[in-house]
Amino acid sequence: MKYIYSIIKADYLQRTRSYAFLIALAIGFYAAYSFVPPPAASYTTLNIPGFRGVYNSAYVGHVSAMMTTIMLSLYGFFLVHGGIKKDIDTAVGLIIATTPITNFEYLLSKMLSNLLVLLTITGCAFMVSIVLFFIRTDGSPFIPGHFIIPFLLFVVPAMFLIAALAIVIEVIVVRRPILQYIAFFFLFGVLMSNASTQKNDTLGIMTDPFGIRILTNSIKALVNTQFHEHIENVSLGFISGKKATVIKIFEWNGVTVTRLFLLSRGIWIMIAIALTYCSSFLFHRFDSRPLISKQKKATGDEPVSAPLGIDMALLPPLVSDYGILPFIKTELLLLIRKGSKWYWLVIIGLSASMLFAPVTISHLYLLPVLWFLQVTRWSDLATKEEANGIHYFTYASYKPLQRMLPAQILAGIILAVVLALPLIVRYLLALNLPAVIDIINGAICIVLLAVCLGIVSKGKKLFEILFFLMTYILIQHVPLVDYLGALNHDHHALYIAIIAALNIFLLTVSLSVRKYQLRHL
Repeated sequence: MKYIYSIIKADYLQRTRSYAFLIALAIGFYAAYSFVPPPAASYTTLNIPGFRGVYNSAYVGHVSAMMTTIMLSLYGFFLVHGGIKKDIDTAVGLIIATTPITNFEYLLSKMLSNLLVLLTITGCAFMVSIVLFFIRTDGSPFIPGHFIIPFLLFVVPAMFLIAALAIVIEVIVVRRPILQYIAFFFLFGVLMSNASTQKNDTLGIMTDPFGIRILTNSIKALVNTQFHEHIENVSLGFISGKKATVIKIFEWNGVTVTRLFLLSRGIWIMIAIALTYCSSFLFHRFDSRPLISKQKKATGDEPVSAPLGIDMALLPPLVSDYGILPFIKTELLLLIRKGSKWYWLVIIGLSASMLFAPVTISHLYLLPVLWFLQVTRWSDLATKEEANGIHYFTYASYKPLQRMLPAQILAGIILAVVLALPLIVRYLLALNLPAVIDIINGAICIVLLAVCLGIVSKGKKLFEILFFLMTYILIQHVPLVDYLGALNHDHHALYIAIIAALNIFLLTVSLSVRKYQLRHL
């Protein structure tokens, strides 16, 4: 037990003391503040066309808890993912492998550490929801139980599941971060669609880890009974659009907690622990022998004699080239060679499909997904030197701020534009130059965002979380995160100017922070 406690404590402190966690916490505060919009806002988080609930304790508490469950499940996975890989990279895993701790105890400690990190953000969202009640309410009494119960019953079981999935996926899909992200995205989509489309109430409640079914059913039943309506769908999430001219107000006093609902919450917690236990049978326990055997097969078993000296004739000629082009070429090769070669077949196929799919689908769905598949490449554009411990050499090279950093940015932009080339060609043939400008502007924006967040946070995780959220929200047709012009904008020239100004800001911050790092190495 002492080993489990030590690992949980060390892992939790290491995660929460990072810049990425602090920035993710700030994003969580802002997101929690937007979960309960003011009545005059242009968006809603619980949408029943023509109806709006009174902002009493039950409504604010339950909506805040449900939105925290959905949003934190989305980006929380990326926040806690990679705990085992970090132990491998820092060689801490080799020390843990020699201790008496079992595989299950180690994975359980990592899962509980993930859970504590997620619950820390949950606690912040809980406090913000109480503050929001006093800001948004119109005189309704404050009932603490209407905040405590939904956060305990909705958020905590879901965080157990997300914390366990981060461990299970990392154990099963070894050394393939992008495949791990795709696997989680697929599982999350299945769970959300199941909660939204399940017709049988009993089965729907039992198979819904987020608790969406019981909340929407309760609100739907109240509105249909009180106003004699036949509403079937209650939507959750950030939904923007025109509001109905006539709004009917209803007062909802929370869900009725049944034994079935309590049983379902306990079952999902047990499922999370069971998944962690089953994954312990597949855990490699930091054994590097399979990797060594693969390297031996690739290189052969013939002994290599040590060289007696250095043959200068075999060395490449020394070329003094202080231009930026060799750096761009090197960075492009690093981007292209990163990951599996077979993975490029999927990327090329997805890129080529934009030649044949409808333009709207290509721009709004295929291109964002295609660019998101490059998240592991772009996330370490400006962080790989420090991650591999060679920044002492690269930062001391000739004009690193004028040569190396611009080369990394240009290489990332070139990759993004080349992947989007089929769609760009279609727009050029249609003489739609504004759409081409939007795509190029978006490519610059997302690469500069990766570089800026990497330099500021000194890690990849913050960009990976934000990029995933941006991609998911963009596919949901939210104009606020439309960085590549996939949606229609009333003032298109102003939109282009805003994205260009954002690019200048990101570039300025990146250069300024990197300049400071070079001077204080």
